Amino acid sequence: MRIGIVFGTRPEIIKVATVYLKAKELGVDADFICTGQHREMVDMMKGIFGVESDIDMNIMTANQTLNEVMYRVVKGFEELLNERKYDWIFVQGDTTTAMAAALAAFNRGVKVGHIEAGLRSGDLYDPFPEEMNRRVIDQVSEKMFAPTEKSRATLFREGFDESRILVTGNTVIDAQMYVVEHFDLDAERKKIFDDGEYFLVTLHRRENIGDRMRNILKALRKFAENEKIHLVFPVHKNPKVREIVYSELDGCKYAKLTEPVDYVQLTALLKGAKFIATDSGGIQEEAPTFGKFVVVCRETTERPELIESGFGVLAGTQTDGVLNAMYKALEFQPGELKNPFGDGKASERIIRAVIE
Repeated sequence: MRIGIVFGTRPEIIKVATVYLKAKELGVDADFICTGQHREMVDMMKGIFGVESDIDMNIMTANQTLNEVMYRVVKGFEELLNERKYDWIFVQGDTTTAMAAALAAFNRGVKVGHIEAGLRSGDLYDPFPEEMNRRVIDQVSEKMFAPTEKSRATLFREGFDESRILVTGNTVIDAQMYVVEHFDLDAERKKIFDDGEYFLVTLHRRENIGDRMRNILKALRKFAENEKIHLVFPVHKNPKVREIVYSELDGCKYAKLTEPVDYVQLTALLKGAKFIATDSGGIQEEAPTFGKFVVVCRETTERPELIESGFGVLAGTQTDGVLNAMYKALEFQPGELKNPFGDGKASERIIRAVIE
């Protein structure tokens, strides 16, 4: 059996690297296929997990549109599938890389496995284009690896045959366990911030750029200045994001703005933070591992398990709503709450499912 495991962005490699490592450990013939949708961020991640691409399509060009990404991925896979006879193509999540690769494989009769299947926000345009991408991928997948029982129930409710669905947990927890075992997170955190209490911020989503992001940042600034708690913010490379962040937080003495950090450093910051304010999907899954509360700065979330478990609140994107949510975060005590997203064994369940 030969499988191809596809990634193109930083979140994808985080969530598929342990699947690739487990495939190799179990003797499966696996190719690690990089599209290069986010070139710099992906290259940064490879060294952390000790992996290299077996195939690199290198599709990245300056200012490329979503349609250009999709075209280059499909074209690259058409050529690859002529050369390599795969039994399975694995894609993860909801990127344009994942959707295009899944469609290309399906059109050539190659079975598709969807890692992190069944997530839904209920709004086709929020997040955009991720909500559309993940729905399309599920439609063409032979096997859907749902991270939670709720995502399994969503797929079943949409009419998918239950035999195509397997609940595995989320592979991001596997990645966290790998990093915890291989790195000194306290030392990594001190390289970035070692000056008392802080909360961690990440903002980058396409649908938030503009007034929404400005509203969120006004709340973060007001909270930091009122409570005299630092905000630590690795700022995304997107020039539109950077312009908004640096203008809204200009002169705030409690704002520690850094360049993007690698996954180990982000995990270290997550572990040391008082709480997290974010519009990221992955951090919603990662924070509960360390008992951290998440203020979700979005209008929707495809991860309701976070809210239902008590580890977070959907704050919206208005200043007052975000500010109120941050005061809830300040009072949070995790107690006996457990991470609803998995136990760190998702990668093995995925690989054993296709072996069997």
